[in-house]
Amino acid sequence: MLDRLLEQEPAGLILDLRYNGGGLLESAIEVASEFIGKGVVAYEVYGDGRKETYTVTKGGKATEIPLVVLINEGSASASEIVAGAIQDAGRGKLVGVTSYGKGSVQVWTNLMDDQGAVRVTVARWLTPDGRTIEGTGLTPDVVVEITQEDIDAGADPQLDKAIDLLLGK
Repeated sequence: MLDRLLEQEPAGLILDLRYNGGGLLESAIEVASEFIGKGVVAYEVYGDGRKETYTVTKGGKATEIPLVVLINEGSASASEIVAGAIQDAGRGKLVGVTSYGKGSVQVWTNLMDDQGAVRVTVARWLTPDGRTIEGTGLTPDVVVEITQEDIDAGADPQLDKAIDLLLGK
């Protein structure tokens, strides 16, 4: 898909992560690596102080083209990892409203005799600049809210602002 978009020689790309509840860390690294040429995507910090570093994989297809990322209160987890990495790398501006703030790593643990299970938080994700995602979310570079009037009118001021930024307006 990205190859087909780039063949059209666009002025820039808009990555819409609004209402993207996330996914796997590996997928977030793959997506971020398409837009960031080198460096850290995220850190995973454990309660005992251990810190794992996740870096971009080489060969990203869109590491030079202008980029804007749309986020909102529904952008969470892996989508926040991608957006945070792009923002910290200075690769693109975030537009929208503060993201959800789901930056924890949880494991599923079964209780004895299969009497249920619990999720235990074992680590937290940090952006490349060391910012915590959990509980705070990401603050966009350009805050643009969508009102009920916008929705009723079929308008998308966040997308409009992203286009303006790409076109230098």
